[in-house]
Amino acid sequence: MGAAATVAVVAAVTFLHVLSFLLAVGAESRRSTGKVVPDEYDEREYCKYDSDASTAYGVSAFFLLLLSQAIVWSVTRCLCFGRALSAGGARSCAISSFVLSLLSFLIAEACLVAGSVRNAYHTKYVGEYLKRDLSSCASLRKGVFAGAAAMIVLCLVFDYVFYWGYKRADKGGWVKHQNEMGVGMTDYGHDVRGVGESGDRV
Repeated sequence: MGAAATVAVVAAVTFLHVLSFLLAVGAESRRSTGKVVPDEYDEREYCKYDSDASTAYGVSAFFLLLLSQAIVWSVTRCLCFGRALSAGGARSCAISSFVLSLLSFLIAEACLVAGSVRNAYHTKYVGEYLKRDLSSCASLRKGVFAGAAAMIVLCLVFDYVFYWGYKRADKGGWVKHQNEMGVGMTDYGHDVRGVGESGDRV
């Protein structure tokens, strides 16, 4: 992969992660809140919720983060389906950062899904179902989307390190292979000349 393609991959991953982070922050600040109000037609009370924009932000952040990781995994082939990387510190760095990236990605996605689902859960007539008056309305607790945003930042950092280590280990393996081929061909050339010279002497 050339330098232009590498820059394009890094730019795309960065853009998608940053956009996902901003949406997660927006989801945290736009969490749905409800207040208990009386029904205008009877004596029931219900929870009246405000805008549900937080759910849309959370779902959008989920898919953007998934798309960004799909780009990274497709380029690096998840370390499983491509050619073997050369041994050394770069490969160890790539493997460890890949595991940390995957872990932070899964935590971020779990927070985004849980926050979006919980935020979309509106208990309109729960007071009637429980046979008691409502005193408060269920809402998503603070920090769920904020935690997702923090994990998105960590995921981006680990993706940088993973991609850097992968490129170093992948390039190192190719250079090593070329050097081995060059040494082998040189040795073979010496052997051929040696045989020729010995034949001439005979």
